[in-house]
Amino acid sequence: MSMYSLHRLMLVLGFASCMFLANPSALSAQVNDNQIFSQIIIDQFEYRPNEGQEALRWDAQGWIGYDFDKIWIKTEGQRKISNGSDGEAELQVLYSRAIWPFWDVQAGWRYDELYKNGSDLSRSFGVLSLQGLAPYWFETEAALFLSDDGDLSARLTASYELLFTQRLILQPRLEVNAAASSVAEFEVGKGINDIGLGLRLRYEIWREFAPYVGVEWTEKVGETADLARQDGEDTSVFSFVTGVRLYF
Repeated sequence: MSMYSLHRLMLVLGFASCMFLANPSALSAQVNDNQIFSQIIIDQFEYRPNEGQEALRWDAQGWIGYDFDKIWIKTEGQRKISNGSDGEAELQVLYSRAIWPFWDVQAGWRYDELYKNGSDLSRSFGVLSLQGLAPYWFETEAALFLSDDGDLSARLTASYELLFTQRLILQPRLEVNAAASSVAEFEVGKGINDIGLGLRLRYEIWREFAPYVGVEWTEKVGETADLARQDGEDTSVFSFVTGVRLYF
């Protein structure tokens, strides 16, 4: 190829590149960007070997949808091994909309079940929450709940992942619950209900499978602590935990 032909070819390629940069849709019109994605994270599936109060606990969430609009399903709960009839479970179904980079606003429905002393109590809530990444990469969720009886409550959770290596990760986690009114049958008092602090060290054998060990401390305060004492329960619980984190 002569230098003149090579020069002409470079001019044509350069002109085509400029046209693409000015109007990228001209070459991407055939690309389908409106795809449906999904994700499931079982953040906690663990055993808590408390003396006389051994328990299994789970905390999981997943979503399906598009870049800006998703349906979320969240569930958490605990079942005592020493007394299989005692436990609690929570389910949320939410519509989520991205409003800022790394932040979603969510609204939907929450359902609670409480199993204790042979009784089975349940209640429903409307949910409004904000979930995303706070500065310095703290995963944060702030939620308001309005029950079917008009009881208002709130929850704040925050966690952080500290990478020692690409596989060894330490995750501290904070959770605070509060309520605007007392609901004695659910052992919920007015004001701040409880504060939970957790620390879990996991090793990602694969990204989808990571066993972990850790500790969890929960302190009930205020009226909630008073209700717990009336039922003969501890207001402060410290647990060693071992479990597995799953990612799909």
